Amino acid sequence: GDFEMGDLFGDGWDNEIPPRPVRVEAFYLGRTPVTQAQWEAVMGSNPSQFRRGGTHPVEQVSWTDVNEFLKRLNAATPVGARFRLPGEAEWEYAARSGGKRELYAGGDRVELVAWTAETSEGSTQSVGRKQPNGLGLHDMSGNVWEWCRDLYVPNAAAGAARKPGGAVTERVIRGGSWSLDDWSARCSRRFGFPEDYFGAGLGFRVAADWNPSHKCN
Repeated sequence: GDFEMGDLFGDGWDNEIPPRPVRVEAFYLGRTPVTQAQWEAVMGSNPSQFRRGGTHPVEQVSWTDVNEFLKRLNAATPVGARFRLPGEAEWEYAARSGGKRELYAGGDRVELVAWTAETSEGSTQSVGRKQPNGLGLHDMSGNVWEWCRDLYVPNAAAGAARKPGGAVTERVIRGGSWSLDDWSARCSRRFGFPEDYFGAGLGFRVAADWNPSHKCN
């Protein structure tokens, strides 16, 4: 679909403006962030700080760690779906229920859709407990930041296709987390971290290219 990507409400940073038209092709996206149980099933270990059950999102995973997870997941998957990280535009389109004018992923009432510092009680929460957005996706606002595959370019108008200057490669993160305020959980909020960075508020969800010949469960 086509949508206006970026801050539509006038309360974001310079790296969220100006809004610009973007088209995304059809794709699959996980309903929730990858959980600790899912990570353990593929990787055989759990790096998370908050080990409070397998339904909590995995965290403390770097962009490099995530790509090793995807490599192993794809190796164990029958021919068909090939899993990857979402692109930044894909992520925002999905968060906004298919490119709608939504402040948070599912509407304008953050308490209904997101775990943030005001509601999280100081840790991650089990995925899927808050209301989904219009595409049936949970926790795209709050709970854990989510890695995207794109290089982080501070100037939003430049897009995310070219490598920024400097020796350190940064990748886009989206969505806010349990440890930050409501403002950081907005759909247009964007930031970047080095590929080897990890933290207790940083996870991911999987994407896959659309293929009408198979179904992702």
